[in-house]
Order: sequence, then structure tokens, then C-alpha cells
Amino acid sequence: MMTVPDTMAAVRLMGHGGLDKLVYSRDVPVPRVAAGEVLIKVSACGMNNTDVWVREGAYGTEDDPAAVSTWRRQGNTLTFPRIQGTDAVGHIVAVGEGIDEARIGERVMVDFSIYNREDDSLADIDYMGHGRDGGYAEYMALPAENAHVVATDMSDVELATFCCAYLTAERMLMRARLAAGETVLVTGASGGVGSGIIQLARARGAVPIAFTAPGKEHAMLDIGAEAVVTRGDGDFVEAVSRAANGKPIDVVADLVGGTIFNDLLKILRPEGRYTTAGAIAGPVVQLDLRTMYLKQLELHGSSQGSRADFRKLIGYIEDGKIRPLVGGVYPLSEFHKAQTDFIRKSFVGKLVVVPDAVRRAACRGT
Repeated sequence: MMTVPDTMAAVRLMGHGGLDKLVYSRDVPVPRVAAGEVLIKVSACGMNNTDVWVREGAYGTEDDPAAVSTWRRQGNTLTFPRIQGTDAVGHIVAVGEGIDEARIGERVMVDFSIYNREDDSLADIDYMGHGRDGGYAEYMALPAENAHVVATDMSDVELATFCCAYLTAERMLMRARLAAGETVLVTGASGGVGSGIIQLARARGAVPIAFTAPGKEHAMLDIGAEAVVTRGDGDFVEAVSRAANGKPIDVVADLVGGTIFNDLLKILRPEGRYTTAGAIAGPVVQLDLRTMYLKQLELHGSSQGSRADFRKLIGYIEDGKIRPLVGGVYPLSEFHKAQTDFIRKSFVGKLVVVPDAVRRAACRGT
């Protein structure tokens, strides 16, 4: 059994605000492992939009969309300092009371959700990196049931690209009931969730059309998009119709929002389904209710996923139905650069942060 140090390196969020609120320290206490928990030595952790929005306090309230508020609007569980990071992968190095010591040494992917209920309802969901510390650190404690061995030859960095993005994507498509043969328009398609939706749509036998920035067309086609529409490609509604060869759009999986929202509803066929888990171009939109009710549309909001969704995600990975898209790897000590590059959105897939010791070992080839 390896010796666990008393302190570790970690990036802690000290409050809402700019990048200066993210502080890298080498003397953060290693978390104590409680009964029913395991301690993992983190080897990689993927980055998500939620990290940025929580730092900025950009979630608003139902009464004031511009208010500084965190992800969990009701019953906030965020306290400072907080170690963010949901998509952690690592090896179990210690176990708490009630957990078999045989688990020590397992490589695990973390189901980051804090479910708070025994059933699959997400009404009271929370997550690691918000309600408790996450994976932007050298060590992370978590409930043993959330640490999953995945039968794959993928590297730790590759495995760290899936969790939050693909779990979110799976839940979105499940709620929208995307079926084989149907066509889905995916906005924000080059990001973690968007690229996950494209692959998961193909795994269902559905036909994905990607909407993304110019220059990313080849990458979208490579991961399974049937066609690509780029920003600025003339009239948006007409461009989508051309890309779909006139076929109806059954589902819109939207991660953009903003000014294109009403166009997305125009694009949907009658009785089509709209699902969203993000709004990177603007969360406050104009909705013509007549379009919604005269076309018999369904609108779904979605966030994270259930235990069952996570088990499906593991199955997709183990069966080789989805593949990782690593857009960049950064040492933990360069976290500000990592998040700055993340915000610029010039990559495809996911950015991954690794502890500096892991980065040094990789550079040495060990």
C-alpha cells in the first residue's frame, strides 16, 4: 500500500469572479477518507463549461437572470474554498470503513453526481466539484459507489474526456427520445457535449447534423456528422435545410441558445423535440409561444444524468461505440492557461488537466 502524504497540490476556487479566484497551492490538506468512501490519486480531470459558469456565478436566479448565483439555485451547497473538477480518473490508494481493501489499486472513472435520492430522479441532484471537492487536485475522496472500473485500454487522459459531457449528452437524447433513423441538429457541436451527442446519436442509429464554427467541418464529419453547417453560412434555416437534404429535423440538441433560439424552433418539424443543457451564446432568449403550440413542439431542459445513464455510458465506452476527443492537455500548475484556452473554444472535444507529476512522468516516457 502506498504512503499517502498529508498535503497535495490543488486548484481552489476562492469565490465568484475572474481567473484570479482560482488559486494553485501545493500545501492543501489531502482529504480524509470517510466510511463508505475511497481516496483516489488523480491522474487526469476533464474541463467543462460548468467550471467557468460556477466561477463567474453566471447562473442567475428565476427572478433575476443577471444575479450572481451558482449552479444549484435552490439549496446552494457551494462553499469556498472549493476544488472544482468533475471528470476525474485515477487509482484508488485508500479505502474507508466498510470498503474492501481489495479495491486499492483499481483504476476508476468517477461518476461525479451527488444524487441525494435512491431513485433516478434528478430533482435534487448535485455534483462533486460543487457540493464537495472534485478532481483538480492530486487526491480526491468520494463515495465508493461512484468509483467505476471501466474495461478499456484507453489512457487516463482519454478516459477523462467522457464523464460530464457524454453523461449530459446521453441524458439529453434520452429525454428527447431520439430514435434510429431520426435526424438531430446539434449546436455547439465541436465542444465536449456536442461531440458526445454526435457520437451517441450515431450509436442509436440516428443521423446528426452539426452546427459549429468555420474550420471545424472535417473534425465533425470525422466523428460521425452527416453534414455540417457553419456560423455565417448565409440564412441559418435554409443552410440547415440544405444540409439535411430537405429531410425533417426531428430533434434539436441545443448548447448555444442566444439569438438562434427561435430559428431552432422554426427548423423543427411539427411535433419535433427541442432539448438543451447549455447556452454559451446567451441564456435569455425570446420565445414565440405560437410557434411552440401551433407546431405541437416539446421543449426539454436537461442537466447531468442518472445512475442508469452513467451505466449506459460505461457500456458505450467498453463496446467501442464512442471515442475520446482530446483537445489539449495541461499541467495543474498552468490551470489559468487551460481555462483561458477553454474559453476561447478553438479546440475540438475536451481539454484535460493532469497533476504536474503525471505530466513530468509522461514527458519522460514513464
